[in-house]
Amino acid sequence: MSDLLKKTLTLLTGSPASSKRPLKKLTERELIELEAEIGGQLFGPIPAGHRREFFCLDEHTWIWHEEGIDPSGQRRVTSTRYEIHDNGILKAQDGKVYKFLEGDELRNLVLAMRLYYEGVARGIYKRDPLTGHPLSDTTATM
Repeated sequence: MSDLLKKTLTLLTGSPASSKRPLKKLTERELIELEAEIGGQLFGPIPAGHRREFFCLDEHTWIWHEEGIDPSGQRRVTSTRYEIHDNGILKAQDGKVYKFLEGDELRNLVLAMRLYYEGVARGIYKRDPLTGHPLSDTTATM
C-alpha cells in the first residue's frame, strides 16, 4: 500500500490502514481522481460541459479546479490552491495575490473539507467517517 494511501486512510479514519479489508489496487492518481469527483459534487450539480474537482492533494494542500463554457461561449478555467499553515489557510488562485482566508470563506472551506472527508470515507474507502470502522453493504451510501 502506498504511503499516500496510508496517510489518507489515517486522516480519514484516525487509525492506520487495516490489511483485513484491502482496497482494489488503484494508483495514487486514480484515487485522487475518484476523490476529486466526489469533492466536485459537494457544491451542487455540475452543468453540462463543465468539469469540477475538489480534493486533498496532501496533508497541507487542497485543490479546487473548475472549467467550462461561460454564457458568452468562452472557455473558463479556474484553479485555486489552499495551503494549510500553522497561522491559517492561504489561498492562491490563478496568479492572484496570495491571501489568508477569513470569515465566511474560511468557514465554507472548512465545511467543504469535512463533507469531502465524509463522502470520500464512505464512497471510496467504505468506512464510517466518525469511527473509521468498515461500513456494511447497507450503510455505504452518502
